[in-house]
Amino acid sequence: MSKYFLFAFFILTVGVSAQETKQYINWQAQDPETDKVFGTGMQKAYELLQGRPAREVIVAVIDGGTDIKHEDLQGNIWTNAGEIPDNGIDDDHNGYVDDIHGWNFLGGKNGNIAFESTELARIYHRLYPFYGQLDSAQVPPSQLAEYREFCKVRTKFMAEQTQSKQQLMVIAELNNLILKVKKENNGVLSRRAVKKYKPENDREKAFKRGLKLAMLLSGKPAELEKEIGEGTTQLQNLVKFNDLNTDSIRQAVVGDNPNNPSERYYGNNDVIGPDALHGTHVAGIIGAMRNNGKGMNGLADHVKLMIVRAVPDGDERDKDVANAIRYAVDNHASVINMSFGKYYSPFKAVVDSAIKYAEDHDVLMIHAGGNESKNKDVEESYPVDESASGVTSGSWIEVGANDRLKGKKLLGSFSNYGKKHLDLFAPGVDIYSTGPNNTYVSESGTSMAAPVTTGVAAMIRSYFPELKASEVKELLMKTVTKYPNKVSVPGTKKDTAYLSEISVSGGIVNGYNAVRYLLKK
Repeated sequence: MSKYFLFAFFILTVGVSAQETKQYINWQAQDPETDKVFGTGMQKAYELLQGRPAREVIVAVIDGGTDIKHEDLQGNIWTNAGEIPDNGIDDDHNGYVDDIHGWNFLGGKNGNIAFESTELARIYHRLYPFYGQLDSAQVPPSQLAEYREFCKVRTKFMAEQTQSKQQLMVIAELNNLILKVKKENNGVLSRRAVKKYKPENDREKAFKRGLKLAMLLSGKPAELEKEIGEGTTQLQNLVKFNDLNTDSIRQAVVGDNPNNPSERYYGNNDVIGPDALHGTHVAGIIGAMRNNGKGMNGLADHVKLMIVRAVPDGDERDKDVANAIRYAVDNHASVINMSFGKYYSPFKAVVDSAIKYAEDHDVLMIHAGGNESKNKDVEESYPVDESASGVTSGSWIEVGANDRLKGKKLLGSFSNYGKKHLDLFAPGVDIYSTGPNNTYVSESGTSMAAPVTTGVAAMIRSYFPELKASEVKELLMKTVTKYPNKVSVPGTKKDTAYLSEISVSGGIVNGYNAVRYLLKK
């Protein structure tokens, strides 16, 4: 479900104070001391690096697809020199035919996967044929543990589906209100039309208040209507696909066995996919062309973006994540960006193995911490840097999101956090970047904070190639911007904490501090 619509639903049901949102182009590169903005200091970092030699680094963007034809990404898209384009031959013998700019693990000869169910739904549908019609007395002792797990999954799955369907009913009422307002205003949605509209009952009156506030937050009524429409579609698909056994859909489209985690070679070379918004936005934050007079500046220069599609609209599958990581490593990525996550991981071992593989090959992995305002020390999301045996990767950075200005609301209200499991924060609110078809949009989330960190890390690996991945992590952790005051803890009404109490490093990633530290050594 779209980030904005979740927020719109929240204000309709709970209520929050509103402030006008604006586009702050490239604020993520500004400096806390010079600009009084809690960015990464990258503009100042490049001043220090003038004249210093740099090498080209490959950054893998594991996401939902990226518009590699975007005007501001041209020149920074990775090309596989070992492949001859579109000849239908695996020229470099890596198992992937015509992987010119990356690979798509969500496609096959019969097209692409756009929508998926949640992992919780997949587990439920996988176990239902065995246990759905049984009670505990009918289950053999050797299968009782799995049966009890199924019962827990079934309870949670049913509750989530019920909640989603109730939300759809609320959205339907909101859309109905919008239609009524437009009907009285010659088919146009505007603030003035909403203000003039006379509600038919108390419930519609409450929806009108929420719609007025949502319009204030969105800035433009047309954009709000688009966001609500997209949110409606996403939630409808979530409900629809959660009611289905999507393993059969997956097999028909991709042609692999969804429950064989060791399967490696499947997919197609369509790295754009059906919906490239998220991946294009992420890619631009990292590596949009700098200082070309278009749109905005990526944080990293001397970068090539390898596009690996493995994230559908819904929960990604463990085997796709593992294979995407291995593909990136085998094709010489120095940094991997992963702006995705989920709360169940049935084939975690195969992902653990891929993470270890990346670490062994000196690849830095950067992962978005999640947008549920949760304490990751209490409830972790996947993938994680800790294996089932308790071994933690030294080449993994878990990232939360911060906003521009100082004060209690320094952190993104949606950001996850954790003293043990969230490494650092990075700019992730109202980040302006590339969108499909040569557009530019502002988005918020730890999905944006992760590529900000990736951009900083790629710059370090470019100008200081002697540093290993683990050393880059250590550097970024020790050179964060510290904040002396307490901030509001996301997801709570009154709780406050120091950044050191809700993250490992206790600060915000800062490229200028990192470069200055290295040049003084």
